[in-house]
Amino acid sequence: MSQALLAGLSRTTRPHSMVRRFLALDAAVTGANGLAYLAASQPLGELLGVDSALLLGLGLFLTAFAAGVAWLASRRQPPALGVKLVVDANIIWAVLSVVALFTWLEPTTAGVVWTPLQAATVAGFAALQWSALRSAA
Repeated sequence: MSQALLAGLSRTTRPHSMVRRFLALDAAVTGANGLAYLAASQPLGELLGVDSALLLGLGLFLTAFAAGVAWLASRRQPPALGVKLVVDANIIWAVLSVVALFTWLEPTTAGVVWTPLQAATVAGFAALQWSALRSAA
């Protein structure tokens, strides 16, 4: 990804600020998703065709993960290893989401739309974070 594109998306030319902003965006979106799964696992489970207990567990995980990502984003210069772990976790999440869609989930039409959409969003976070981290190195 080009430096100009990253700068435009992050609205800064400072590499460490880019990393922090992409981490903060990830934390906000992931945290909102996790809180939604926690607060509304039953109705969201029915809407998506996913077991509400699974959504509740995912909500707990996502909320905790978002808190960790937010902590990294709050560092003046996030440690590269921490950012790499977030990138790796995001890639794993995106891949497992698609695998789950085709192997063990039996989603509704909304679930068939939601699952790859959130996987693509998470993969996008990983790409932005990785590219910003590489430019900061």
